Amino acid sequence: MPGSASLVDRHGRRIDYLRVSVTDRCDLRCTYCLPADFKNFDAPAHWLDHAEMARLAGLFVGLGVRKLRLTGGEPLTRGGLPVLVRALAALPGLQDLSLSTNGTRLERHAAELRAAGVGRLNVSLDTLDALAYARITGRDCLGDVLRGLHAAHAAGFAPIKLNAVVQADTPEKELDLLLDYARRHGFILRLIEPMPVGRTGRGTTGIDLTELGRRLAARHGLVPSVAGSGAGPARYWSSAGQRLTLGVITPMSQHFCATCNRVRLGADGTLYLCLGWQDSVPLGAMLRQGASDARLAQAIVAAIAAKPERHDFNTHPERIVRFMSQTGG
Repeated sequence: MPGSASLVDRHGRRIDYLRVSVTDRCDLRCTYCLPADFKNFDAPAHWLDHAEMARLAGLFVGLGVRKLRLTGGEPLTRGGLPVLVRALAALPGLQDLSLSTNGTRLERHAAELRAAGVGRLNVSLDTLDALAYARITGRDCLGDVLRGLHAAHAAGFAPIKLNAVVQADTPEKELDLLLDYARRHGFILRLIEPMPVGRTGRGTTGIDLTELGRRLAARHGLVPSVAGSGAGPARYWSSAGQRLTLGVITPMSQHFCATCNRVRLGADGTLYLCLGWQDSVPLGAMLRQGASDARLAQAIVAAIAAKPERHDFNTHPERIVRFMSQTGG
């Protein structure tokens, strides 16, 4: 198998981070992600089973990927997830295994996931207002998410990052409340600009978060800092001793494509090279057609070499018709 230097694209970026979607299904219908009436999910038979996912992920790790994140859809809707987690956590060379979730099912799964090998969590939480939460997500289940966060903290997850998508009409006072909540519980809060992925994404208006981040940081006594794990896309401010950390992720106003280190694997094994392009490689189909590990590794290396330089969301927002849950968060 080619060495770790193989996963360097033609723009000189080392790809060491793979996001693995275990399902395209979700139990929420966030206004910027999925239409309320959406039912066109992939058939579960098309999803890779846990052994197939672990095989592909293992090839990426063998080629130099050091970070894996399990995503969806909502990954906790996929049965038997700890089985996959244990297989991934045992991969030689893997340094970081994390999971993104909306938190609705986290209370009953947190301890088992932590014991299986997940180290870090990102939890979607746009507001602490129950009515606003129900309006954004389509479900009155904020209490489930907050109990899930409590269970995750008790299970020993660290850090726990709260991801809040900020829309143009998001009241700034709600972000202050989220910051206060993060301070009380030792969480990291990250504000994210929505992207025009699918018609729901294109129908969501965001704002430039850089100035908003600076304003919130000044109000809460935070200063610019380096936080998080690795060279991620967020820019951070922290308090003394990093008891409170705020980050902003700005894919639209100040894109970070020059340092992009990630690709995404869909639930059916499709490799997506960039959120802003249709480019993909059907690794799952190749695997099920009998491709050897060597052939799959060659396809991965060739795909990384062709990774686009940057997204074109600002000039061609209509380019991506698939919804975010169909790509992997």
